[in-house]
Amino acid sequence: MSLTMDDINNINLKDLANAPMGAKAGVLAVLFVALVFAGYWFLWSGQLDALNTAKQEEMSLRDTYLSKKKQAVNLDLYKQQLKDIERAFGALLKQLPNKSEMDALLTDINQAGLGRGLQFELFKPGSEVVTDFYAALPISVRVTGSYHDLGAFASDIALLPRIVTLHDVDITPDKDGNLAMNATIKTYRYLDDSELEAQKKGAKK
Repeated sequence: MSLTMDDINNINLKDLANAPMGAKAGVLAVLFVALVFAGYWFLWSGQLDALNTAKQEEMSLRDTYLSKKKQAVNLDLYKQQLKDIERAFGALLKQLPNKSEMDALLTDINQAGLGRGLQFELFKPGSEVVTDFYAALPISVRVTGSYHDLGAFASDIALLPRIVTLHDVDITPDKDGNLAMNATIKTYRYLDDSELEAQKKGAKK
């Protein structure tokens, strides 16, 4: 038995018990749909939002867990890499003289030039440039000699046991067929404990 719109309009809710079976089924269907809609609107929609939020949090926590797990698995490798870095850093640090050794290093640079027969027309240390853990001392030099001797002097500088670098090299012809080299030689030293402490205090301020 089909239920028409006229049947629905003629339904008396007060006398629903005596209504035809089709009318009862239609009313129950309408009530069911209304209850489902009301439940979704007032209760389930909020729960669905909370469920979606919980799923997103679960995915985020899972990614964090996998990342932490990967780090934990590679922890020994990271520790070994840190030891290697510290060892390499220590080796480099040993190539930097301390403050008391700087005078000897300057003498070595001067002797390297004299040993190649070069004439120093200028050997002028400048002001130190202090960084986090070391200080750089620029030295303005002007030396004259043959092309071969200038090249040998630059090679000797590179072979010094301490770190010494050449910068702003400018070579021009000089009298008697020689060449004149103007350059900045930079030497480096590590900061002592008192200087490092002063650095820390200055950073805090």
